[in-house]
Amino acid sequence: MTGKVDLTLNINGRTHQIRVEPRRTLADAIREECGWTGTHLGCEHGVCGACTVLVDGDPVRSCLMFAVQAEGKSIRTVEGLANGDDLHPLQRAFIEHHGLQCGFCTPGFLMLVTGVLEREPEISDADLLDVLASNLCRCTGYQNIIKAVRAAAAEMRAARRSIT
Repeated sequence: MTGKVDLTLNINGRTHQIRVEPRRTLADAIREECGWTGTHLGCEHGVCGACTVLVDGDPVRSCLMFAVQAEGKSIRTVEGLANGDDLHPLQRAFIEHHGLQCGFCTPGFLMLVTGVLEREPEISDADLLDVLASNLCRCTGYQNIIKAVRAAAAEMRAARRSIT
């Protein structure tokens, strides 16, 4: 039997000191030990993308990562996108372009695309579609998700250009 380990996770700028079994997934630790329930668990095999979070800025399937592997890293969940009542451009675009229906897959899409657009703001449309294909949605048929992501990407690029 494996004992529990003490662990410090930095999620959305907040420090969480937890005690977990070494085999505890990051997804479970985020939700159950730290209380950030916006990260959803779907397939628990890394296929659907519902559990996608950013770890040091990179999209990660949190169901495939152990919590102990995330110690010392910056974790960002869907709750970390908005700045108070000011929604992230992707969140606004998903609302404005009806990019969600049941909403279960939405946090994973938002975090996947946030990570990609922050790293590669000038991503081509073809590459963006390829990225989106890695997450699953059973409700929308993807067209409104694609419209929302394209609109948010354009807004984020324009905002970046106005700063520089």
